[in-house]
Amino acid sequence: MSHQTGIQASDDVRESFAKARNGKYRLLKLDIEDEQFVVSVREKPTSTWDKDYDDYILPLLEDKHPCYILYRLDTQNAQGYEWIFIAWSPDYSHVRQKMLYAATRATVKKEFGGGHIKEELFGTTKEDVSLSGYNKYLICRSAPAPLTVSEVELMQIKINETQAEIGVDTKHQTIQGVAFPVERDALQALQQLKNKKLTYVQLKIDIQNEVIVLANTTHTEVKDLPARIPKDAARYHFFLYKHSHEGDYLDSIVFIYSMPGYNCSIRERMLYSSCKAPLLHIVEQQLNVEIAKKIEIDNGAELTSDFLYDEVHPKQHAHKQIFAKPKGPAGKRGNKRLIRGPAEADRVSD
Repeated sequence: MSHQTGIQASDDVRESFAKARNGKYRLLKLDIEDEQFVVSVREKPTSTWDKDYDDYILPLLEDKHPCYILYRLDTQNAQGYEWIFIAWSPDYSHVRQKMLYAATRATVKKEFGGGHIKEELFGTTKEDVSLSGYNKYLICRSAPAPLTVSEVELMQIKINETQAEIGVDTKHQTIQGVAFPVERDALQALQQLKNKKLTYVQLKIDIQNEVIVLANTTHTEVKDLPARIPKDAARYHFFLYKHSHEGDYLDSIVFIYSMPGYNCSIRERMLYSSCKAPLLHIVEQQLNVEIAKKIEIDNGAELTSDFLYDEVHPKQHAHKQIFAKPKGPAGKRGNKRLIRGPAEADRVSD
């Protein structure tokens, strides 16, 4: 069989592939030597796939030499065990090597059997293909594609044009927003908050990597909230509000979006505003977290005990009275005046 680069798998490599597909190996490392594929490392499983992952993969990654790594998961499909295919191409490797490995990538997958490969990773740094990087990849893959900065700016312009003459009380959310992926640690913290193992979760946007990450989980009470609000950066806060209402003790989760006005850059204000709705959708719909109240503030001083209570349990406003016509002056009205017509006036003069 001929391939684009002319490089083929030898019988020894195909035999290693067959044994790996049958479950003998946890990992295979492939190199290209003398225009031939070579299985340079074979590792058998010692524990579950996630516990073996970093210990097996990271030591094999060379700073100046590309390679392929096939890593077996513990799950199976109709064809057998499922695998992760990793294409390692570090930044400092020679350009010719990068091109060679890129050109033979499809060949390796075809020789091994594409039906066995569940996920495919490409990495230039160890963080890209570590277990943490793999989990981030899974989260990113399941999330809608994020918008570029220029697309966000255009979207914000359209929002402003659409809502130019809409009052505060009648404004509605007209877009889905920018769906940045949420880091695994942040999702776990929100789950702990839901289970009342945490009282406070603060999230922030890693703008450079375009991901929402965990910022703070310090135990927090109402009196501590103002100190949790940064004065020079936007944040998302989830607070377990413990209080009593009409004789009942309640644990209510309150979402607080803090944006300290123009102390933040335009880009930061736009990204936090656009990411808010998709984040809340994940929290409410996927994590099934019930949010009692959503609040927007520009400084922490607003977060008093009375303020939170009134926001979570707003007072019922009394109905306005219908405007009543004012009464006339007290007492009897004066006597009626008689107005004579023209004919009567002529008779009097005669």
